[in-house]
Amino acid sequence: MSHDNPLLADDTLPAFSQILPEHVAPAIDAILTDYRAGIDALVAPGAPRDFATVMLTQERLEQRLARAWAPVSHLHSVADSEALRAVYGPAEERLTEHAIELGQNRDLYAAVQALADAPDYATLPRPERALVEHALRDFRLSGVALDEPARSRFREIGVELSKLSTEFSNAVLDASEAWHQHVTDERDLAGIPESGRAVLRQYAEDQQLDGYLVTLKQPSVQAVLTYADNRALRERVYWAYQTRASDQGPDAGKFDNSARIERIMALRHEAAQLLGFANAAEESLATKMADSPTEVMEFLHDLAARAKPVAQRELVTLREFAHAELKLDNLEPWDVAYASEKLRQREYALDEEQLKPYFPLPAVIDGLFGLATQLYGITLAPRDGVDVWHPQVRYYDVRDADGRVFAGAYVDLYARNGKRGGAWMDVCRARFDDGGQRQLPVAFLTCNFAPPTDGKPALLTHDDVLTLFHEFGHGLHHLLTEIALPSIGGIDGVEWDAVELPSQFMENFGWNREALDLFAKHWQTGERLPDELFERMLAARHFHAGLFLVRQLEFALLDFLLHLEY
Repeated sequence: MSHDNPLLADDTLPAFSQILPEHVAPAIDAILTDYRAGIDALVAPGAPRDFATVMLTQERLEQRLARAWAPVSHLHSVADSEALRAVYGPAEERLTEHAIELGQNRDLYAAVQALADAPDYATLPRPERALVEHALRDFRLSGVALDEPARSRFREIGVELSKLSTEFSNAVLDASEAWHQHVTDERDLAGIPESGRAVLRQYAEDQQLDGYLVTLKQPSVQAVLTYADNRALRERVYWAYQTRASDQGPDAGKFDNSARIERIMALRHEAAQLLGFANAAEESLATKMADSPTEVMEFLHDLAARAKPVAQRELVTLREFAHAELKLDNLEPWDVAYASEKLRQREYALDEEQLKPYFPLPAVIDGLFGLATQLYGITLAPRDGVDVWHPQVRYYDVRDADGRVFAGAYVDLYARNGKRGGAWMDVCRARFDDGGQRQLPVAFLTCNFAPPTDGKPALLTHDDVLTLFHEFGHGLHHLLTEIALPSIGGIDGVEWDAVELPSQFMENFGWNREALDLFAKHWQTGERLPDELFERMLAARHFHAGLFLVRQLEFALLDFLLHLEY
């Protein structure tokens, strides 16, 4: 069977080109059958109750499932298709049902609890004790203590939430790809730099169109909202982008997620209360550092009290500038990025187009990896011949100071159709030492940068550079872990309100002169980023920091309060 189904092959890396939608269901069926048999043997009367039998068996079974599901889940994010969707949704629902069934298995819970109650438990290494503690917590969060009918209801809620989550993501992607505006008169794109117009021209060529194609891909949205003098175009793009998958905007109701949001909120609240929490906000803190909703709200309100006066002053200045210099009587949402960029240019004589020639993507990658060598003693080198899902994807071996390969990374950096927006790191393989067998960690590093155009390399904005450094920080967290138990290694097992630390740490090097000198050189002349340009970058670093922070606080408060006050 494994010879015919690449998802069942025990290969070091996935055979992406061989994975077809019809492989998914049979692979999941086979793996879950073996998984259940393994758990049944683990909890059978007379089975050993030592760490290797109870915990490593679970890790081993889970890793076999993860090796099959990780590439499928990733393809759903970066190479979506109707055929893949048709099998992905049902498979994800089955996996959710399996996870809850596992989490509610009282015999398995008793086996893990017996480990924690054993006289020699305190002598176990800290990682092993952490694995046990996290497992016991997760049993409780899966409803292991619930009796019928609450037990079955909790399972039903989990499966429905899984389905709704997939439908929600699909609707956002469909809405994003449905809207576009064909522009044939270049004057309508006045103000957009040549690099931005080149991207829009490439989008048109990809669709066999003349002129330009404005889309809702991130490079297009950013170019229009930041630079387009055409206010009507800015408004259309802003409105289309902000109303995706809603009951408003140009495709009002077509991909509407409103009912899904309401249902998700209701189900999360019901599930939390079944577990004994007051609401879903309180439940979410069970895996975070913050202890209570009160602590979270006090923290957010304290930040808001500090940031809001600064943001208000920045907004007053921006409105005055927009009125006096840009002749905008009212500063509308689609004017903010445009006016902000104009004001930054006036105040600091700096715009991203001045910087982009110094940030060619190939050089940035080389510099970032060189920085990793200096900081961590590792090297990353491309390996040809690795099976990937798109020609733009590169695979890198990660070697230690002695030249031994100890990890790997797939790097996929350009925006394209069928790929969800944003930037993220995800797990392809986790570090796992299972007796004599060793599984090395492998990461997916994904961004949505503008691709190369007109014979030029992809030229990044400085914000793009920071995004790449950020995601690489997450990647390092996963790749450099010395914990060989997958459930608590790398980003897994880390409180979710602490997981951004490595990524934020790496971002700082995007502002460091010594680090920038590793790669910030003009793509044509090789000239180093001039000191006076670097100084202007530093001077503008905190430009509109107040407005940025209150926007982030708005996201946090909206999310938390929606769940807290449901």
